Amino acid sequence: MSWQWDVPALVITAGLAVGYGRALIRRNGHGVGWARGACFLIVGCATWALATTSFVGVYADTLFWVRALQVVLLLFVVPFGLALGKPVTVLRTTLDAGGAERLDAMLAGRPARILLHPATTSVAMLATPWLLYLTAWYPAALHYGWVDQLTRLVLVAVGFGYFYARLQADPVPRRYSQMISLTITTAEMIGDGLLGLVLWLGPDIAAEYYDRFARGWGPDPRTDQIIGAGILWLLGDVIGIPFLMALMRAFVVDERAAAIAIDAHLDAAEPPPTPDVDHRPPAESSSSGPPLWWEHDPQLQERFRRRR
Repeated sequence: MSWQWDVPALVITAGLAVGYGRALIRRNGHGVGWARGACFLIVGCATWALATTSFVGVYADTLFWVRALQVVLLLFVVPFGLALGKPVTVLRTTLDAGGAERLDAMLAGRPARILLHPATTSVAMLATPWLLYLTAWYPAALHYGWVDQLTRLVLVAVGFGYFYARLQADPVPRRYSQMISLTITTAEMIGDGLLGLVLWLGPDIAAEYYDRFARGWGPDPRTDQIIGAGILWLLGDVIGIPFLMALMRAFVVDERAAAIAIDAHLDAAEPPPTPDVDHRPPAESSSSGPPLWWEHDPQLQERFRRRR
């Protein structure tokens, strides 16, 4: 297997891993959990490093399908792992009281509310792959190293903003219903499928760049692009399944908390029960059938007496 040194990526991932790990050890996993820490370090940082230093990074400039795999990893997998690790919550533990207040004020500010709004993060997530492949951005990333490095950072940043705002595991400027996140995720998966279809049936991307290699191994350029389109389409949707599961779990938790809050509000609004001074036996039911199941449930009987 081929490897290469990608110094900027290694410096960034190592810095994130060391800083996050020290903060997590300081709080002993409290409020975050070691499983979330593993997601940040392994799914996030380690996958980021592998996507740039392993064979994915080596052949990303040679094979279209390998570049597509790198895009999927940096736009979906790495940001999802980073967001699951609750990095903002962990960051607050490294700050003093004043620093924590400034961080909270920044999150509550208008710029953060705009950047992390569902419309903003969703449009960025949907538009980025289309802009990358269907504009001059993609050939520029292949020709110029600094554009390639910047592209990788943009992919991670856009993906992290999307998953951070959707999961809402960390403090966010404003919390939204998880039903909105489920709807947005469905639309995003459809958008990935359409892009894969366009790349599959459309013209060759950066054809002049790939033709100059004249390699005698691997798939031909057309088959190479078809494989890459399938990776963007199918693998992107497969990776979205754990995200959907996390959203559904968060949705169930939110609905359960809302139901508890409504019950508590209704109980607080009910007048206290009055003593029952009528000791007459209850009238016989006109029905000759067996008693209903709820007539013997003590909790339902108590609620029925309160609301009578």
